[in-house]
Amino acid sequence: MKNINQVKRGSLLDKTVLITGASSGLGAALARIYAASGARLFLAGRNADRLGEIYADCRRSGAEFVETKQVDVMNAADLADWIVECDQRFSLDLVIANAGVSYSFEAEKDDLKDHFKKTFGVNVEGVFNAVTVALPLMKARGYGQIALISSLAGYRGLPSSPAYSTSKVTVKAYGEALRGVYAPYGIYVNVVCPGFIETPMTDKNNFPMPFMMTADKAARIIKRKLEKNKGRIAFPWPMVAMIWAGFNLLPNGLVERILARSPRK
Repeated sequence: MKNINQVKRGSLLDKTVLITGASSGLGAALARIYAASGARLFLAGRNADRLGEIYADCRRSGAEFVETKQVDVMNAADLADWIVECDQRFSLDLVIANAGVSYSFEAEKDDLKDHFKKTFGVNVEGVFNAVTVALPLMKARGYGQIALISSLAGYRGLPSSPAYSTSKVTVKAYGEALRGVYAPYGIYVNVVCPGFIETPMTDKNNFPMPFMMTADKAARIIKRKLEKNKGRIAFPWPMVAMIWAGFNLLPNGLVERILARSPRK
């Protein structure tokens, strides 16, 4: 059986990485950093023009093989066909289920059902659609790694972002469960929970975002932690510590009052 630690440590020459949501933000930064390591790249996104720009960035960063695919992760059939096709050409060593969205919500005017439906469609179903195709392929050959991008917002349901936080809670729990299920088959499953990252998604926020970091810095942290097979990759640590202390040491009633006053997206 292939040694996954050897797959991921050092150079990634002759290794294959597939990333969804790669046309901007964290996904684009991850594509560039894996390109610099020499990995083959399959990149998916909804914006063809931005995918073209990322393709050029990755080639300049050192990747010899880069292919892009304009595909919506909510289209389960198209996504599945693409992932299977990629794996048939080059066995996938690492799949990063990164595609995600965040929408503002105002209870006075927004429809709650519609708000949840469009958020869960990408953040949850999109992850399921990628993972449920990749896992059987990896299981059949006895190795592979899957990273699910959640968020520090996934540690608790937040009134400031009800659909987004709930979707990330779901992704976090799903990844943690799969890690135990598929470990005996030589597959690593990792959950990534970043804090605020400078991306088009956070550009829309009009409230303070403590410990904000660039997408490139976040991508470097994620790559390094994935190489060590960390089950939960949560950062930055000051914010992780604040969240842990707040949710575990403060009375729940006080936490609820604090969260109720937090700014809405």
